[in-house]
Amino acid sequence: MAFRSLPGFRRRTAATSSSPDAHKESPRPTAEDPAVLKRGTRTRRGAIVVSCFCYLVAVVFLILVEIGNTKGTRVLGDIYFFKLDLSDILPQSAPTSLTLQNSIARTLGLHDFYQVGLWNFCEGYETDGITHCSTPTTLYWFNPVEILLSELFAGASIALPSDVNDILNILRIASNIMFGFFLTGLLLDFLLIFLSPLAVYSRWWSAPLGILALLATLLVLIASALGTAMSLIFKYALTSQTDLNVGADVGTKMFAFMWIATGFTLLAFIIHAGLCCCCTSRRDIRTGRKGGRYLNQGITNETRKTETSG
Repeated sequence: MAFRSLPGFRRRTAATSSSPDAHKESPRPTAEDPAVLKRGTRTRRGAIVVSCFCYLVAVVFLILVEIGNTKGTRVLGDIYFFKLDLSDILPQSAPTSLTLQNSIARTLGLHDFYQVGLWNFCEGYETDGITHCSTPTTLYWFNPVEILLSELFAGASIALPSDVNDILNILRIASNIMFGFFLTGLLLDFLLIFLSPLAVYSRWWSAPLGILALLATLLVLIASALGTAMSLIFKYALTSQTDLNVGADVGTKMFAFMWIATGFTLLAFIIHAGLCCCCTSRRDIRTGRKGGRYLNQGITNETRKTETSG
């Protein structure tokens, strides 16, 4: 009773009792809280960022495949599917009026080499490099018989393989399919860069995005396989003719670019397929499904602790 009469004691008691906001409740976290949604979908967002990066890398390399060999520059002129070396070709017959040049091919009216891209072909000489590239054409396919026979001087001829017509038919079909698949795969990969972030909202978005990713993967994979097989078959068909003495090389850079694009597109598809059943989405948090159930349980426990301490 004596302490209550002291002024200082009364002031402290009054100050303590006169602050109604001292035990003001802190805001309770909910499933709609942006911080909760961000924390709960961290893994899913990270996977989506990786998939977008994979698509971006694939698009860059597919663009290089598309524009390769379209011009005779130092960079683009070195990106091709295969290259024919005719500098030492053996003619079947030749007129006596021909003047000997730097190479047998040039003596016959031909170029030393021919290299093939997705849109056109380029030709040139060993001493001068690429001297001419044909106009880029959609659904282009390389017809060496037509090109060589049109450039040969009058009276000159070369021995062509007996099964050249079958080879040309396969080459034409494979080139047309490869052209369409590469272009469509490039467009799908570019589109998926901007559509992939939608998968963070719901697993329902992962299903259609996964289908598009699978389609892009199949298109780029089949196109790369066709380009590889076509180049190797063409090389084998020409180099096996010993009476022609023609050399052929496959384009290492073109092969590397298209298979790198295939690998990154495949990796992005695997990520999309995993997002259909793994990693918590925003919808999971709101509805309390799968990973969102445990997160909501944690929110509830945290709320109870706050109420108990208050």
